[in-house]
Amino acid sequence: MDLNAIRKRLGQLQTTNNRTSSLWKPQPGKTQIRIVPYTFNKDNPFIELFFHYNLNNRSYLSPISFGRPDPIEEFAQKLKASGNKEDYQLSKKLEAKMRTFAPVIVRGEESQGVKFWGFGKTVYQELLSIIADPDYGDITDAVNGRDVSVEFISAEESGASFPKTNIRVKPNQTPISDEPSVLELVKTSQKDITEIYQEQSYDDLTGILNEWLNPSEDSTEEATQEKVETSQLGTSKVKDTSEAFDELFNS
Repeated sequence: MDLNAIRKRLGQLQTTNNRTSSLWKPQPGKTQIRIVPYTFNKDNPFIELFFHYNLNNRSYLSPISFGRPDPIEEFAQKLKASGNKEDYQLSKKLEAKMRTFAPVIVRGEESQGVKFWGFGKTVYQELLSIIADPDYGDITDAVNGRDVSVEFISAEESGASFPKTNIRVKPNQTPISDEPSVLELVKTSQKDITEIYQEQSYDDLTGILNEWLNPSEDSTEEATQEKVETSQLGTSKVKDTSEAFDELFNS
């Protein structure tokens, strides 16, 4: 028995459990939340992270999120600069893509503490536009901020290929809470985002890239089996990108 492999897998499962309990995903219908100040960067509650998706059936946090070199990103940029169409298409698959996170409390579930809400470019731009509007200002302010209503509409309900997320900022300025216990949770229950999404070393990412470019026999069989299982699911609507994102990480 390979004890190192056992320990590695145990660590992966523990990380997955930690991640699941620390994230919030909108459910169908409307949910009221409050974006709260981020303990680890009080100047900005929005955390921009970059990820490589679907490499060897997993996704990986890119070191460029923290201004550090990333061999996968370097390789993608070389492909893009080659002038070859196929290289360019491959570079688009490999290059890291941004996903933004914000610490939130969910109204009615304040006792669960702060969780991270992850969203794409459209929601991020809308939130930034609202904050930049002097009629709204800093909606994350602990005393004079505003709650946000998040409406999640599934693909089946909307009839579109993808689900849709609508946001509406509440007009009234309110404190995060009048309850001391909730305010204490906001301060003490937050995690550093790097506890949830862990950065790989340069050497580890190099190995991951090499494995993706030159898959072993075992990984090829695994990928083939996954394709078979996926094809058996039929052509149902595409899942929420947040759900797909989580599945890639947790697989």
